[in-house]
Amino acid sequence: MKNLAERIIGIDLGTSNSAAAIIQGGKPTIIPSAEGQTAHGKAFPSVVAFPKDGSAMLVGTPAVNQAVTNPENTITKAKRKMGTDHVYKIQGKEYKPQQISAFILQKIKKDAEAFTGDKITKAVITVPAYFDDNQRQATKDAGTIAGLEVARIINEPTAAALAFGLDKAKQDMKILVFDFGGGTLDVTIMEMGGGVFEVQSTSGDTKLGGTDMDQLLMDYVKEEFRKKEGVDLSSDKKAMERLREACEKAKIQLSGVMETDISLPYIHEKTTLEVKLTRAKLDSIVTSLVERCKPSIDKALEDAKISASEITKIVLVGGPTRMPIVKKFVTDAIGKEAESGVDPMEAVAFGAAVQAGILAGDVESDIVLLDVTPLTLGIETLGGVREPIIERNTTIPTSKDKTFTTAADSQTAVTINVVQGERPMVADNVSLGSFNLTDVPPAPRGVPQINVKFDIDANGIINVTAKDLGTGKDAKITIESSTKLSDEEVEKLKEDAEKHAEEDKKKKDTVDIKNEAESFIYTTEKLVNQDLKDKISQEQGIKVTDAIKELKEVLSQDVDQIKTKLDALKAILNEITTELYKNATPPPGADQQKDETKSEEKSEPEPESESKPESESKPESESKPESESKPESESKPESESKPEPESKPDEEQSK
Repeated sequence: MKNLAERIIGIDLGTSNSAAAIIQGGKPTIIPSAEGQTAHGKAFPSVVAFPKDGSAMLVGTPAVNQAVTNPENTITKAKRKMGTDHVYKIQGKEYKPQQISAFILQKIKKDAEAFTGDKITKAVITVPAYFDDNQRQATKDAGTIAGLEVARIINEPTAAALAFGLDKAKQDMKILVFDFGGGTLDVTIMEMGGGVFEVQSTSGDTKLGGTDMDQLLMDYVKEEFRKKEGVDLSSDKKAMERLREACEKAKIQLSGVMETDISLPYIHEKTTLEVKLTRAKLDSIVTSLVERCKPSIDKALEDAKISASEITKIVLVGGPTRMPIVKKFVTDAIGKEAESGVDPMEAVAFGAAVQAGILAGDVESDIVLLDVTPLTLGIETLGGVREPIIERNTTIPTSKDKTFTTAADSQTAVTINVVQGERPMVADNVSLGSFNLTDVPPAPRGVPQINVKFDIDANGIINVTAKDLGTGKDAKITIESSTKLSDEEVEKLKEDAEKHAEEDKKKKDTVDIKNEAESFIYTTEKLVNQDLKDKISQEQGIKVTDAIKELKEVLSQDVDQIKTKLDALKAILNEITTELYKNATPPPGADQQKDETKSEEKSEPEPESESKPESESKPESESKPESESKPESESKPESESKPEPESKPDEEQSK
């Protein structure tokens, strides 16, 4: 029998929505959210909220449901802050992006355990193709805090292609993955043959996604309302949140119908916002954004050194790709229609589950997944110049090196500053970390040989070693994000999460039963005072009124007391309605009462914008430019001296 502890789930940790899947019967299956499906399908909103009354934290649909009335304590799009030093200040406490993402991962872990009946401790988590090392490290930290060992991090477009190729891995083909998420566009060209998936290129736009469409639609509707009513809603946060939700809902609906209505009662005082929206009008509003996708497609094709006509399959990922205008755009750009067998909102989670299944041994497959590093990696050399060592779109895992020399006579130390990016100057790229190689024997400049080697593992995590070839002495660094949590911080947050798990559950149970009681009181009072007013006796009316009063009195007490009084009220009401039914007088609204109760408990307004948008731009690294006219003779303090490339650097082959 298989060790249950080895089961690994695949997680699509998205900017707007998240989803998870697991291999069952040899195929990926979406893990259902505890709250059920939303307009986006089985994905749930990547939203975390802290209720005003201090009750248990909310994640997913429940967090979205209260966002309009509690926007200041509701966190959305935390993924965009991963790998930065951003801090969320909520109710006197501070939370890092890793913690917010960990709350989402904890929900996924809990849902997965409820779905499978197994203890889940490992996961494969996807990240945008453009995530740098800082952001990947932050994602691993989030997993650890959530109690998950991150078995592998893979790029989202790669996961989507893997999901698509599960049953067709023996066919040779060139695949274009068009990943249009809530906040980011990624276009990836992959080659598949003989069971090997190899990424040829990746390109995209980190400032383009479904939320940008929502914003344009909001601007249009807001302006229509201003013209009609003379009211500008821009400064009303609650009104704008309601408008955002309504516009996103309308956008989703127009993928299946030709027109819809946006109706928001009492959006401003007693005024109702009413706007009719057609698919044609929506298309005209978002056309400029859709056309901005073309350069990313062209760049990906150029980097892969192929033409559009050579693409054999197109895979669409992300909510916006459900829109007819987006599908048509991709079809026109490539000259063929996209595959229809992959749900854009499930493809990434499916692919992550396939990779998880391969690692866990749940999937018998010869599939080999060869990912690439999305950005060039190198070091800072004299004059603040970036010297590339591993070029962008290099297949990983890989190992490459170059040999450098000293820039000054008698230089006994060099500083290795590791950078990531495509700009020629270090100041315009992201600094990932630095370290010193000391005790270099004094010698004329250009004599010492310093070999710098980069190793990147399958997760895209980087190890850099600098070695003095003359003495054999070396120094190394495993690139750690400047915002990466220390092991102690991670453990503390993990312990806190585990420590408060039971406490949080009790708080949530209390809130749930209290909400159920208040909802039942409301519907029962309406039923007795209106629908059944003339059909029940005075004695029955008093009996119900007394039971309601007793329930109200214990609403601030513990769960057991509330439940006891709630059950008593339900029993009395059931007795009355049963008697009325026997007398062949169907009580108006009796069935509605039950439906209203359920509706009150499980109302699910539409969540955040589709799928997976991604990273924000990273802060620029500090530069240390040299000022001498002859860079090769520049002398700096030992601890800050930069290496200088040799005239003919050696470069080892990729593994």
